[in-house]
Amino acid sequence: MKIKPFAYTFAIAAGLLCSVQFVQAQTEVRGRTGIRGGFNASNLYVKDVTDRNPRYGFHAGLFTQIPIIKGFLYLQPEINYTTKGVTARYNILNTFSGENSFKLDYIEVPVLATIKLGNFVDLHGGVYGGFLTNASVESKGDAGFGSTTLDRDNYNNFDYGLAAGLSIYFGHFMLGTRYNYGLRPVANTTAAKLFLGDSKNSAAQVSLGITF
Repeated sequence: MKIKPFAYTFAIAAGLLCSVQFVQAQTEVRGRTGIRGGFNASNLYVKDVTDRNPRYGFHAGLFTQIPIIKGFLYLQPEINYTTKGVTARYNILNTFSGENSFKLDYIEVPVLATIKLGNFVDLHGGVYGGFLTNASVESKGDAGFGSTTLDRDNYNNFDYGLAAGLSIYFGHFMLGTRYNYGLRPVANTTAAKLFLGDSKNSAAQVSLGITF
């Protein structure tokens, strides 16, 4: 039995339609929920110190995306644990020298506007608020010029600032970068300001994540 030409046409059209629907389903732009974490390089401006080195640490947290304009603009709230700080070397009159490592740990809540460039790239920017959970200083060098007495009470409990970054998705896996710029001085006592002045937090991040 011969199959009529219109049957071939119907079969081909149906196949093409199914293929198009499959591709559209695979590339549908959508919001995501997941976990992210990775590497931090943080820094502070320290008064009268030019030899500063980043504190290397980590961050880890949860995020979700809530549609504002579905397929394009999303609100992305997060909750993260992150390490910040700096290592600063000093040399006073070529007589007293050493280094202070300021270690500050925060729970942060970023609220970001996320723009989707297709289903694979997100651009995000917004604000964050942070609560200081731990603070310590490790001092090495000449006695009398360390800052080992600076504990959590010498720093502002709350921090806030701006955040912006980029995320690339590979299926359920995410690779991202972000920069956080603090707007509030870290120190809140005379003793802390002696070393830190009006310095603020800053941190660059590289993240890996998994979405659900």
